[in-house]
Amino acid sequence: MGKIAFLFSGQGAQYPGMGQSLCEAGPAAKAVFDLADRIRPGTAEQCFGGTKEELSLTKNTQPCVYCVDLAAAEALKAQGIIPDAVAGFSLGEVAALTFSGVLTPEDGFRLVCKRAAFMEEATQQTGGGMAAVLKLRDEQVEELCRAHQNVYPVNYNCPGQVSVAGEKAELDALCKDVQAAGGRAVPLAVSGAFHSPFMDTAAEQMAEELQQVSVHAPELPLYANYTASRYPAEEAGIKENIAKQVNHPVPWQAILRKLDAEGFTDFVEVGPGKTLSGLVKKTLPKATVCRVEDAETLRAAVEQLKR
Repeated sequence: MGKIAFLFSGQGAQYPGMGQSLCEAGPAAKAVFDLADRIRPGTAEQCFGGTKEELSLTKNTQPCVYCVDLAAAEALKAQGIIPDAVAGFSLGEVAALTFSGVLTPEDGFRLVCKRAAFMEEATQQTGGGMAAVLKLRDEQVEELCRAHQNVYPVNYNCPGQVSVAGEKAELDALCKDVQAAGGRAVPLAVSGAFHSPFMDTAAEQMAEELQQVSVHAPELPLYANYTASRYPAEEAGIKENIAKQVNHPVPWQAILRKLDAEGFTDFVEVGPGKTLSGLVKKTLPKATVCRVEDAETLRAAVEQLKR
């Protein structure tokens, strides 16, 4: 077995009932939900019993997905599976920050709740949405976006897939341009134009909030959304990365390729859904991939990784 990387799921992967069997599978996962309920009562019930509509609200999505992400990682750790590095996609980076020791569990959960509130508020002020553009080169997507004043390429997911964010009417127009260029555009299940200038206010609020939060050097390599490089050890650099990833693009493909170049062969998606697993397979076809989101996938991943 080569080096293992945990990849923490992002917003859009949420679904009703997520995390329940994981919580019931052992004390390590349950402790994550218990802590969340002490700080934000009802979080576990929202994960397990919330409706699709309720979970799609950013103020709910982010705390809930964070809990499932972190619970999955802690459940693996309790089984003796320790990663050699971690990375999180967008929201998932906050869970990765907690798992790697940059934030305490309490501060990590409080910060994700603040992040959700700031981004929800920005969405209410600016509107906007997102779509995944498929079958076009990155350069083509960038060129199409430049033809629209308020649409931006924001998530470089894998070869032939870039997510774009922007004002809804312009986003609709861009989707027609994508189709005319031979591509395909798929609306995303998120409530705002994330990782774009539409989130500038939220990023400023995050930077201000982080002045009150203690951070620590990562205890294991942590790859940043903002730079596609390892998180720095010093406080100022850590806080800059956390705040700026809110309103800057996520170079996910570059992060995966960097991990590959540094000898990582086994990638474990921790958290709801299988989006990141698919992105790894499309970017690094030779990589070994598994995921953990419930008791069943936990058992399968432990068996695979210990083989």
